[in-house]
Amino acid sequence: MLVALLSTRLMKLIKLPNVTGYIITGILVGPFVFGLLFNNFTYDGIKEAIIYNYVDKIKWVSTIALGFIAFSIGTSFKINMIKSVGKKVIIITIFEALFASLVVILALIGLHFIFPDHVSWSLVLTLGAIASATAPAATLMVIRQYKARGPLVDTLLPVVALDDAAALILFAILFQIATTISFGGGFDAYKMIAKPIIEIVISISIGLVLGFFISLLNKWFKSRNNRLIICIFSVFVACGLYYLFKLPQLGGFELSSLLMCMMIGAVYTNAREDSSRTLDVMDRFTSPIYLMFFVISGASLDLTIFFNKNGLIVLAIAGTYVIFRVVGKYLGAFTGASIAKSEDKVKKYLGFALIPQAGVAIGLATTANALFSQNPETQEIASLVIAVILTSTLIYELVGPLVSKFALKKAGEIGENE
Repeated sequence: MLVALLSTRLMKLIKLPNVTGYIITGILVGPFVFGLLFNNFTYDGIKEAIIYNYVDKIKWVSTIALGFIAFSIGTSFKINMIKSVGKKVIIITIFEALFASLVVILALIGLHFIFPDHVSWSLVLTLGAIASATAPAATLMVIRQYKARGPLVDTLLPVVALDDAAALILFAILFQIATTISFGGGFDAYKMIAKPIIEIVISISIGLVLGFFISLLNKWFKSRNNRLIICIFSVFVACGLYYLFKLPQLGGFELSSLLMCMMIGAVYTNAREDSSRTLDVMDRFTSPIYLMFFVISGASLDLTIFFNKNGLIVLAIAGTYVIFRVVGKYLGAFTGASIAKSEDKVKKYLGFALIPQAGVAIGLATTANALFSQNPETQEIASLVIAVILTSTLIYELVGPLVSKFALKKAGEIGENE
């Protein structure tokens, strides 16, 4: 935590987001760099080394952090906000999220036929699901720094707010199919179709129940500290049920802790008019958890995957993902804005402002990595998912703010004096 905190001073000097410093810190202090000190400076047997095992044991922190991220996304899902932004923003959000996933999936299918032993259908669907997520922080920093204003900014802000919710839903559907393909054997109608639907319905239902339950508890507990405890309790319960439902006695369901926590946040913020008082305190509480989450994500990046005989294949997958996700975001935003009859500058430049990707994408990759790592047959998929997403995140976080500034300037929403 200390090294990650110190890294933010360096990131400030070179004008990069703090999240980049957290990820780099994780890579440096993790088993594949600092950990070599305890493994005779070699990657041979690194996965049996002491630091690798420590990182593996604290990955539950990532599940908790993801729960808080999803809860936070859910709280931005207010009914009156959805009504106020209107159909235009909803149409644009659906198209940009779907197109990003679809274009990446189609591009990776091409790689699947070139490298069938490495680019599996499960990897294609998982990366396609993650492609829809967008990181608003970098874009919002640019908007604030240059005091940008106009139709593009007015459209961008609500789209970014709804985008991560769309990404979680898409991931819940596509990842369920991906895991069924990996672990389910041959075609089974129950495992391939019915089970994923049941898992999504159960996840949403649990989230709704927990959301209403903590809203009722707020009637008896008035102080912000007590209400903060109630909200934290609900996230912990959701994550606990996620692990509990995996047990054979409860049907071996792979529920979505992300969907559960998102629904809790959505119900809570709509059921309680005074929810903002609690959520302000919660934002302060979660900062060190998010920091640890990004550090653990960086430490989980298996650097050996770049240096072995398949290193070029990994770079080919990462390059394809980076390029075609940008293409998908642009085409989706352009198509959605055209259908919604938005201004020309919104059609032309909105897609560029949606390029950055960080928190939610890394969270989804961590979820996939944790599940695929459990089976020796799918460990390569686990390593590839985290390697591709962390590599692309570093690229997007470096390039994203510059592209966002370019889009806002071209749209004429950054004044000449700024």
